[in-house]
Amino acid sequence: MRAILSPKGIIGGALVTVFALVAILAPYAIPANQATRINILARLHPPSAAHWLGTDQLGRELVWRVLLGAHTSLVIAVSAVVLSILIGLPIGVLAGYYRGWTDHALMRLVETLLSFPALLLALTISAVLGPSERNTILAIGIAFSPYLARIVRAETLRVIALPFIEAARSQGASDSRIVRLHVLPNIMAPLTVQATISVAFAILAEAGLSFLGLGTQPPTPSWGLMIQASRDYLDIAPWTALVPGVAIAVTVLGLNMLGDVLRDALDPTMAVEG
Repeated sequence: MRAILSPKGIIGGALVTVFALVAILAPYAIPANQATRINILARLHPPSAAHWLGTDQLGRELVWRVLLGAHTSLVIAVSAVVLSILIGLPIGVLAGYYRGWTDHALMRLVETLLSFPALLLALTISAVLGPSERNTILAIGIAFSPYLARIVRAETLRVIALPFIEAARSQGASDSRIVRLHVLPNIMAPLTVQATISVAFAILAEAGLSFLGLGTQPPTPSWGLMIQASRDYLDIAPWTALVPGVAIAVTVLGLNMLGDVLRDALDPTMAVEG
């Protein structure tokens, strides 16, 4: 609790809360055509009272596009992390619980995927499947799943070595019951921390794929697409890249700070040291 109420915890929690509220409420508060309305007469206007965050090369209001871009980032990032958990959690639990040849076979698969940088693997998958929001979720989810699987395996090995697991076995509890009632609840803390940090990396990955043309496609507002479209106007309209860039940086900073605080709060060794 002390870690959560620290300045880092308060700032990180506030940034994540603002991002989540904006991402959830923006599609309902902003008319759909506001972010895509083209006004050539207002193209590349700097931030002012009339254009709060300026306009892009097509005269679209950046304030609406960056707010709706938060929704795109949240949906893709959270969906990708959920997918990575659905893939990595069973692999990690099976490998850690049964060990032996099951562990060797599954970990060789995980290590094969880990031999590729996550962003490069996501880029390859997205290029093969084609650019779309659904394929971006699949690409990021698959690319991140090996990291989750390895963490889950390590935590499962730690938990099954504890005395209460042996006690449950001696009472005739089945493997599925032990995993469901004893293993999974005791690995949720590190899994929660990793999921929080993974959302930050997923937002960066989505922006990177969209920047390269393999993620979200126009006219859907996306922070990565906004930066990609601003490349030719950096010298005369730097705000077109600065606005989405700051949005990405602040959101990722908040998620990382929150992840660090959750790790300190949920890790029993940290609690003892504190």
